[in-house]
Amino acid sequence: MAASIFAAVPTSPPVAVFKLTADFREDSDSRKVNLGVGAYRTDEGQPWVLPVVKKVEQMIANDNSLNHEYLPILGLPEFRANASRIALGDDSPAIKEKRVGGVQSLGGTGALRIGAEFLRRWYNGNNNTATPVYVSAPSWENHNSVFMDAGFKDIRTYHYWDAAKRGLDLQGLLNDMEQAPEFSIFILHACAHNPTGTDPAPEQWKQIAAVMKRRSLFPFFDSAYQGFASGSLDKDAWAVRFFVSEGFELFCAQSFSKNFGLYNERVGNLTVVGKDADNVQRVLSQMEKIVRTTWSNPPSQGARIVATTLSSPQLFDEWKGNVKTMADRVLLMRSELRSRLEALGTPGTWNHITEQIGMFSFTGLNPKQVEYLVKEKHIYLMASGRINMCGLTTKNLDYVAKSIHEAVTKIQ
Repeated sequence: MAASIFAAVPTSPPVAVFKLTADFREDSDSRKVNLGVGAYRTDEGQPWVLPVVKKVEQMIANDNSLNHEYLPILGLPEFRANASRIALGDDSPAIKEKRVGGVQSLGGTGALRIGAEFLRRWYNGNNNTATPVYVSAPSWENHNSVFMDAGFKDIRTYHYWDAAKRGLDLQGLLNDMEQAPEFSIFILHACAHNPTGTDPAPEQWKQIAAVMKRRSLFPFFDSAYQGFASGSLDKDAWAVRFFVSEGFELFCAQSFSKNFGLYNERVGNLTVVGKDADNVQRVLSQMEKIVRTTWSNPPSQGARIVATTLSSPQLFDEWKGNVKTMADRVLLMRSELRSRLEALGTPGTWNHITEQIGMFSFTGLNPKQVEYLVKEKHIYLMASGRINMCGLTTKNLDYVAKSIHEAVTKIQ
């Protein structure tokens, strides 16, 4: 028989974070700890279905008026409206002026992809594949891939992480923006920067916005952790709302995986802010065509859960309480890990652990130290030294801290 027509297809390397989880599952050591994959875990190390989500799921199950008809191509209207509302705020002038639109998507990744596809086809003219797209160094690895697969040819990085001081390289970031070609696209993390956990302060965001406005740079926010980072929806949306108040046209990709715990429901929204209502409607009309050939119609269950929760004052308050529960546990684990490392006298400084925010912490551990933790201590984390704070529990904190101390002490 003739050789397969797929014979020349190479095996792609596995996605690192999912490979890490697979290795963790196969490990039989009783001490093993998974600090890799980005999902919330309770202090018992288990997934948590939010109580408000359970309640709303039951409400939906008992609603005999619902059916399984197709949703509109752009998604459930009440979901899109409420998702954009929590991103921009109840008193957003952009919403009042009707220059905001939303596209329900398959998670935050889907929102990024629809936005990227639109920008490649229509941003600042037609079919601008050569427009530079700037991604922070480091960033979530999917940012590069999404824009590359959408057809952009010029993916660049901008300074973000200062390894020496374990914090934000603001001057490097501003310099890169000053030198970027006009109309370049910048991917910005709205809060809880992944993987560093380091966010600009409000005054720093103001400096960033000033340069972007003067240089005519386009902000594309990725908001994957609103509420989950600080426990406050308003605080975590500050940057996006400030840019809107400064008159920017922008995109904001929203994910409800973390703050609703709806990981496998793939609930996302792309909020579009334009100069006026007519511009937004024309943009949405083109996005509708992109969605039609991508997934055609979005799924309803997760969107209904989010829309029902955000539409009811009582459920909304309950959800905010659930989100704060998650955020507070992460903040506690940060404080506890830092205090243990400092009590052990672990070489180096560890204040960055509590200065960072959100699910992830860039520990500053080097690849050899990470390798030691994985192979010798059965503690699974990314080669970059990024850890998921939700993988820490009151039961494994001492073991993890002592293991990090040992790795740092033994391996330079």
